[in-house]
Amino acid sequence: MMGIIDEIQMKLKEIEKQEHVTILHAVESGSRAWGFASPDSDYDVRFIYVRAREDYLRLDEPRDVIEWQMDEVLDINGWDLKKTLKHFHRGNATLFEWGNSPVVYKTTDIWNRIYDAAAPCFSVKAAVHHYCGTAGNTCDQFLQENQVRYKKYFYALRPLLAGRYILEKGCPPPVLFDDLMKMEMPGDLRAGIEELLEIKKRSGESEKGQRIPVIQDFIEQELKRQKAAASVLADDRMNGWEELNHVFLEVLEMLD
Repeated sequence: MMGIIDEIQMKLKEIEKQEHVTILHAVESGSRAWGFASPDSDYDVRFIYVRAREDYLRLDEPRDVIEWQMDEVLDINGWDLKKTLKHFHRGNATLFEWGNSPVVYKTTDIWNRIYDAAAPCFSVKAAVHHYCGTAGNTCDQFLQENQVRYKKYFYALRPLLAGRYILEKGCPPPVLFDDLMKMEMPGDLRAGIEELLEIKKRSGESEKGQRIPVIQDFIEQELKRQKAAASVLADDRMNGWEELNHVFLEVLEMLD
């Protein structure tokens, strides 16, 4: 019987064949990469691909995303290299997560070259704004009732811990939640999060429970703190395009 990893590998080969692309990097991007998946969590597969050089010279440009599958088990989609490099230039925090995911389904030396070229694009200000936005939306939409889904606490906690790491270190944060938990924090908060982690790992995606005051208070206060800190940061996004343009042409030449 085919295992899920084998199935994902097969799907990636199908995409390459049917879409006439080369997949440069494919990873897990959701709770399974973050280290707090539920027993029934799906697999969030994200990939970066490149087309043949002539496709980038067409007047009727192909779409720059491939949405391959989305069901209860697999969520598979990818970004074209050109789109990827444009978003790296903007300091897109999600791309840096894909580049650092601990669960890699496929990668290449070409991807390593791309990521090295894009590394200087990391923006502290853009990343903190991104993670605050994610945590804030989760808090507003899912953490206001007396009964909350355990899963949603982590969708606020993880981005806030990532934002805290970025403000302290000035670089992309670890993807694994356990690595973020290595930062200093009050003992009661740590105990509350660790207890919640154990509950989450044996609970279904939709299971609910009473709000946890120590976690709720941290989320609300940390959101305010990080928003204030991000608002006074200088814009540190990359200005020039030279290195990204160079690596784009270099990849197309390598694949000719």
